[in-house]
Amino acid sequence: MEPDDCQPVDAALVPRFAGLATFMRLPYRQSAMGLDVALYGIPWDGGTTNRAGARHGPREVRSQSSMMRSVHHVTGLQPFRAARVADVGDLSVNPTDIEDTLERITAGVAAIVQAGAIPLGVGGDHLTTLPVLRAVARSGPVGLIQFDAHSDTNDTYFGNSPYTHGTPFRRAIEEGILDPKRMIQIGLRGSLYDPGDHDWAKAQGIRTMYMEECVRLGPERVMEEARRVVGDGPTYVTFDIDCLDPSMAPGTGTPEIGGFTTREAQQMLRLLEGVRIVGADVVEVAPPFDLSGITALAGATVLFELLCVVASGRRQAGI
Repeated sequence: MEPDDCQPVDAALVPRFAGLATFMRLPYRQSAMGLDVALYGIPWDGGTTNRAGARHGPREVRSQSSMMRSVHHVTGLQPFRAARVADVGDLSVNPTDIEDTLERITAGVAAIVQAGAIPLGVGGDHLTTLPVLRAVARSGPVGLIQFDAHSDTNDTYFGNSPYTHGTPFRRAIEEGILDPKRMIQIGLRGSLYDPGDHDWAKAQGIRTMYMEECVRLGPERVMEEARRVVGDGPTYVTFDIDCLDPSMAPGTGTPEIGGFTTREAQQMLRLLEGVRIVGADVVEVAPPFDLSGITALAGATVLFELLCVVASGRRQAGI
């Protein structure tokens, strides 16, 4: 499969509101075979503890991603020429069974990885990242760059529920698929349940960057620290849309004021250049709480920025 077979529909020829809704108007493929990057959705929010709706995220992000064009205006990169990219659809989920869904997601992403493609997904709540990590880290633990308002390293909720969107990275560390000493959390903020909420994460060696530190350092120094933490090892990037200020991304399950602007997010994502990314996702876009699609548009733009970094890395590696 050549890059010419994986080009998006040209909006100058077919209007954005017409045709099939795929990520960035790319071709749909039933398999990731022959692809460098596979875009996929996880329409599931069974780990949500309050405002549900992220199950509708992939569909709306697909719609808003029709605004993405073929050339990055800053770098000049043409990601669909640098890599073979397609939409491989949504993974199988079970809206009534958490553990069955986690197994389905792991199997779906494992098939993408086995096909030789880098998985780039749209959730879904943040619990969906756990089964993805299970698939991408089968040969050893990975590092993590986490853009998020919340640590998501709590133990249990509602008595003894280990699987929620507030627990995925604690489970991943316990399972040995995530190296906490190669993990950084960027943009943490908001009130806590208890003064020791983040003690466990810090004790594991996770680098936590609260929003106040991020503001003080600025995007360039924040990402300099992120690159230092993960080093040159395999790294997963997860972008919870609630890391953005709710004035720019209101459609999410747990909004926290005082977040990043979309411009700051773009700056940071572009500075991922050189990180050995083995997979990435955008999660927690909840269209029922959105205004005019602005959160889904932010999610689609983040997806494009991540794709450009991944595609650039593939090109530089000569793959």
